[in-house]
This record gives sequence, C-alpha cells and structure tokens, in this order.
Amino acid sequence: MFKRLSVFLLIVFLALFSLTAEGNKEKSEGPVTLRLGHGIQLTHPAHLAAEKFAKSVEERTNGNVVVQIFPNRQLGEERDMVEGLQLGTVDMTIVSTGPLGGFVPEIGVVDLPFLFTSSKHAYAVLDGEIGRNIMKKFEPNGIVGLSFMENGWRSVSTSNKKIVVPDDLKGMKIRTMENKVHMASFKAMGAAPVPMVWGEVYTSLQQGVIDGQENPPVILATNALWEVQKYYALTNHFYTPQAFLMSKKTSDSLSSEYMDIIMEAAQEATDYQRQLMAEQTSEYIATLKQNGMEVYDVDRSKFQQAAKAVYQEYEGVFGKELIDSIMAIGS
Repeated sequence: MFKRLSVFLLIVFLALFSLTAEGNKEKSEGPVTLRLGHGIQLTHPAHLAAEKFAKSVEERTNGNVVVQIFPNRQLGEERDMVEGLQLGTVDMTIVSTGPLGGFVPEIGVVDLPFLFTSSKHAYAVLDGEIGRNIMKKFEPNGIVGLSFMENGWRSVSTSNKKIVVPDDLKGMKIRTMENKVHMASFKAMGAAPVPMVWGEVYTSLQQGVIDGQENPPVILATNALWEVQKYYALTNHFYTPQAFLMSKKTSDSLSSEYMDIIMEAAQEATDYQRQLMAEQTSEYIATLKQNGMEVYDVDRSKFQQAAKAVYQEYEGVFGKELIDSIMAIGS
C-alpha cells in the first residue's frame, strides 16, 4: 500500500514538474513580436530612443523578441493606445502624462505648473521613490510602467499676439492636452483653455479655431508649427515627462529573462533619449527662428505667481505632503 502511494506521488510530482517546465518553456521561446506605438514624429528623440530600444531587445534575445514601432498615431491617439495596453491590442507605448490621469490620478501631480526647478530635479523625482510608486499604481489597471522619458519644457506659441505677461493671455483660446491640471493652470493665468487631441491642432491653428498652443520646442520644430504660429514665449510653465508603458497581458506572457532584458533596455533608451533632448533643444529653437518665428524669454516669475492658485486647488487631490516632498528634492 505504501509502495503504491509512493509511486502515485512520484508520478504526480513528475507531471507537475513537466507542466511547470513546459510553461516556462512556452514563456521563454520566441519569436515574439511586440507592437510599440506612439504619437510623435520620426525625428523626435523619443522615436530615436524607441529604435534603440527595439534594436537592443532584439539583439539581447537573439532575435526572439522583435519590437515593431508604429509612430505618428498609427495605432490611435494617446488615450487609444493606453486603452490598447489594457486590452492587449497594443504591447507598448510612449505617451505624455496628459491622458494618464484617468488611469492613475496621482500622476497628475507632475503636471503642476513650475513644480520642477530643472530637468535634473525632474529626473531625481521620476527615477526615485516617488516615480516608482506612481508607476506601480498602473498595474491594477493592466499596465506596467517601464520608465519616464521626456518631452521637455512646455512654452506658449501664438499666431497674432505676443505674450509677455499673464494678462496678455486673457481671453485667448489656447490649446492644451486633455489634462485637468493643465487646463486649470491656463485658466489661472487668464486664458481660455481648449482641450484637444494633437491630431486636430495644426488644422485648428491654421483655421483660427484656436489662438495658440503650448508645447516644448521639439514638438513645434518636428511639426513645422512656424507655418501657423508667429510668436513663441519661453514660459517653461510645465515640465512634461513621457511615460514608457507596457501591457500587463504582454509582460505576463513573457519569461522573466525577457522582461529583465526589456526593463534594462528601456532604462538605457530613456537615458539616451534624455541626453538627445538636452543636446537638441537649442537646435530646435534655432530651427524655429530660422523659419521666421520670434522666440523670446519672459519673466517667468509673473506666470508662476499667476498659477499659484492651482496648488491650492489641487493640494486636496494630490496631498500637500507629496507636493512638498517633490519640491524639497529640488531645493
């Protein structure tokens, strides 16, 4: 009796071991093709970083994991791609924080105006405990956070009126992302914010539906906005990260070995992207000037003072302690 029981238990153990080994085998074998979508131009540093990431992953997995890149909103607007991560129809995406507040409200804290004193300050926050905690909050929504790339410092461009002080914004229809913090900030500075997906912006500027927009130099330069905008005031009112995200369904289907490679390659691509952005920002500004835009500095303290009301409005949403801890890192 004991002998038969021992044999039975041995058979069960071997069967379970075989199933586990087979499951790990299925997770480790390729080839696997991942779809990475974003909404930016081919010359943007984030696209160049995505290419570096794809090459690195393919090389390190001996061609077993191939990353196909779909730029320029080929997989939809940013919110569409984030929803695609949840559904598993999009494997990876690089998006602004604009549409992410609907998935993780806490991420909106990084959108507060004049929150960061420098890019170095932003990196310390986003790469540190605060950034990691925000990224973890995506997982219950079926999304895995890989890293924070960047889109640079946002400033205001306009068609027919030069912006020098906040009062100049009064009544002006300024396109913003569909982001409540951004909209509240422009209301505080006197403008009439118009939330709009990026795909509609150029035509709306061309037709006079909106008076201006706000974006970093890279976006104006890579989208030739000098064709529809005349003035660019370097307000630097928001620092804008770009979140590099992955579908949890996809990550769960890959072996731990492949996920380690992806995480490492994502961080390397992020470091590369930030370096490119720092090197090329002055070139983007030069391009805007060469094409006829008037690019000029302003007294940012006046805009910062006008936007202070937004902090009072959102302290209850994000928590004063979190806001203060972010500011303390930069002091």
